Amino acid sequence: MSTRTMLKSKIHRARVTDCNIDYEGSITIDSDLLKAADILPYERVEILNINNSARFSTYAIEGNPGSGDICLNGAAARLASVDNVIIILTYHEVPCEEAGQVNPRVVYVDRHNRIKSTKNVDAWINNLLAAR
Repeated sequence: MSTRTMLKSKIHRARVTDCNIDYEGSITIDSDLLKAADILPYERVEILNINNSARFSTYAIEGNPGSGDICLNGAAARLASVDNVIIILTYHEVPCEEAGQVNPRVVYVDRHNRIKSTKNVDAWINNLLAAR
Protein backbone atom coordinates (compact mmCIF):
# COMPACT_ATOMS: atom_id res chain seq x y z
CA MET A 1 0.00 0.00 0.00
CA SER A 2 1.37 3.41 -0.97
CA THR A 3 1.30 6.19 1.59
CA ARG A 4 1.90 9.91 1.74
CA THR A 5 3.34 11.89 4.62
CA MET A 6 0.72 14.46 5.55
CA LEU A 7 0.45 17.22 8.13
CA LYS A 8 -1.22 15.89 11.29
CA SER A 9 -1.10 18.96 13.52
CA LYS A 10 0.38 22.41 13.97
CA ILE A 11 0.89 24.86 16.82
CA HIS A 12 1.12 28.15 14.94
CA ARG A 13 3.33 31.09 15.98
CA ALA A 14 4.21 30.00 19.51
CA ARG A 15 6.81 32.07 21.37
CA VAL A 16 9.87 30.44 22.89
CA THR A 17 9.73 31.05 26.66
CA ASP A 18 13.07 29.45 27.61
CA CYS A 19 16.17 27.80 26.19
CA ASN A 20 17.94 25.26 28.38
CA ILE A 21 21.19 24.08 26.79
CA ASP A 22 22.05 21.79 29.74
CA TYR A 23 18.91 19.68 29.45
CA GLU A 24 19.12 16.26 27.82
CA GLY A 25 17.24 17.42 24.71
CA SER A 26 13.72 18.04 23.40
CA ILE A 27 11.07 20.76 23.48
CA THR A 28 8.88 21.27 26.54
CA ILE A 29 5.34 22.24 25.50
CA ASP A 30 2.43 23.27 27.75
CA SER A 31 0.33 20.09 28.07
CA ASP A 32 -2.85 21.99 27.07
CA LEU A 33 -1.20 22.79 23.74
CA LEU A 34 -0.03 19.20 23.31
CA LYS A 35 -3.55 17.91 23.90
CA ALA A 36 -5.15 20.47 21.58
CA ALA A 37 -2.67 19.62 18.81
CA ASP A 38 -2.87 15.84 19.42
CA ILE A 39 0.85 15.59 20.17
CA LEU A 40 1.97 12.87 22.56
CA PRO A 41 4.93 13.12 24.93
CA TYR A 42 8.05 11.81 23.13
CA GLU A 43 6.43 12.22 19.71
CA ARG A 44 8.68 13.61 17.00
CA VAL A 45 8.01 17.25 16.13
CA GLU A 46 9.39 19.55 13.48
CA ILE A 47 10.22 23.10 14.56
CA LEU A 48 10.31 26.06 12.16
CA ASN A 49 11.88 29.21 13.58
CA ILE A 50 10.32 32.30 11.98
CA ASN A 51 13.07 34.59 13.32
CA ASN A 52 16.16 32.83 11.96
CA SER A 53 14.81 30.30 9.41
CA ALA A 54 16.13 27.29 11.37
CA ARG A 55 14.24 24.05 10.74
CA PHE A 56 14.89 21.06 12.98
CA SER A 57 13.28 18.05 14.59
CA THR A 58 13.21 16.86 18.18
CA TYR A 59 10.65 15.24 20.47
CA ALA A 60 7.98 16.78 22.67
CA ILE A 61 7.86 16.57 26.44
CA GLU A 62 4.94 17.63 28.57
CA GLY A 63 5.00 20.99 30.34
CA ASN A 64 2.67 22.25 33.04
CA PRO A 65 -0.91 22.82 31.84
CA GLY A 66 -1.81 26.48 31.34
CA SER A 67 1.82 27.56 31.78
CA GLY A 68 2.38 28.64 28.18
CA ASP A 69 5.78 26.92 28.33
CA ILE A 70 7.64 26.46 25.07
CA CYS A 71 11.19 25.59 26.11
CA LEU A 72 13.87 24.36 23.75
CA ASN A 73 16.27 22.00 25.48
CA GLY A 74 19.70 20.57 24.74
CA ALA A 75 21.17 21.14 21.28
CA ALA A 76 17.86 22.59 20.03
CA ALA A 77 18.35 25.50 22.46
CA ARG A 78 21.12 26.77 20.18
CA LEU A 79 18.66 27.14 17.29
CA ALA A 80 16.38 29.71 18.93
CA SER A 81 16.27 32.49 21.50
CA VAL A 82 13.65 33.47 24.03
CA ASP A 83 10.79 35.32 22.29
CA ASN A 84 11.52 33.76 18.89
CA VAL A 85 8.32 32.82 17.08
CA ILE A 86 8.13 29.17 16.02
CA ILE A 87 5.76 26.76 14.33
CA ILE A 88 5.54 23.23 15.72
CA LEU A 89 4.46 20.52 13.25
CA THR A 90 3.70 16.79 13.30
CA TYR A 91 3.11 14.50 10.35
CA HIS A 92 1.62 11.06 9.81
CA GLU A 93 1.59 8.44 7.08
CA VAL A 94 -1.75 8.17 5.30
CA PRO A 95 -2.80 5.72 2.58
CA CYS A 96 -2.73 7.57 -0.76
CA GLU A 97 -6.45 7.12 -1.26
CA GLU A 98 -7.14 8.93 2.06
CA ALA A 99 -4.60 11.77 1.63
CA GLY A 100 -7.15 14.13 0.06
CA GLN A 101 -9.35 13.93 3.16
CA VAL A 102 -6.70 14.89 5.72
CA ASN A 103 -7.82 17.68 8.07
CA PRO A 104 -4.90 18.60 10.30
CA ARG A 105 -5.45 20.09 13.73
CA VAL A 106 -4.24 23.67 13.93
CA VAL A 107 -3.82 25.52 17.22
CA TYR A 108 -3.34 29.29 17.03
CA VAL A 109 -1.81 30.93 20.09
CA ASP A 110 -1.41 34.48 21.35
CA ARG A 111 1.91 36.04 22.39
CA HIS A 112 1.68 34.25 25.77
CA ASN A 113 1.08 30.84 24.13
CA ARG A 114 -2.54 30.76 25.22
CA ILE A 115 -4.93 29.16 22.75
CA LYS A 116 -6.83 31.86 20.91
CA SER A 117 -8.45 29.69 18.21
CA THR A 118 -8.30 26.25 16.67
CA LYS A 119 -9.18 24.37 13.52
CA ASN A 120 -10.28 20.71 13.46
CA VAL A 121 -9.87 20.31 17.23
CA ASP A 122 -12.25 18.21 19.34
CA ALA A 123 -15.00 19.98 21.26
CA TRP A 124 -13.20 19.66 24.64
CA ILE A 125 -11.04 22.65 23.69
CA ASN A 126 -14.07 24.94 23.72
CA ASN A 127 -14.58 24.08 27.40
CA LEU A 128 -10.91 24.78 28.11
CA LEU A 129 -11.09 28.16 26.38
CA ALA A 130 -14.36 29.07 28.11
CA ALA A 131 -12.83 28.30 31.52
CA ARG A 132 -10.11 30.92 31.05
